Amino acid sequence: MKTKKKGFTLVEIMIVVVIIGLLATMAIPAFRQVRTNAQTNAVKSNLRQLASAADQYFIEHGGTTVGVTTSLVGPGKYIKALNIVAQETYPITITAADTLIATTGTPIVTIQF
Repeated sequence: MKTKKKGFTLVEIMIVVVIIGLLATMAIPAFRQVRTNAQTNAVKSNLRQLASAADQYFIEHGGTTVGVTTSLVGPGKYIKALNIVAQETYPITITAADTLIATTGTPIVTIQF
């Protein structure tokens, strides 16, 4: 009478490990690309908010230059908070004559308003 041993053979375990490794090598670059796209979109959204707030400030106050940290961003101002997502930096002032707002750092993004 033969008895069957329960468990997996070494070959079966090696095949599963190889399949998991192949899936990981395909998935990791895709996740990195999704993360980069999400960060870029968040920075663009911040820039659009800055441009919109600057336009509103120019309409209400009739000025041509506005300080981002002094007049646009903060409690009780046009933008409550500007969340940094990728070590980017935003301009200190925005001038009405400028049609581009850009960030520096990672990623570098420019929008036109």
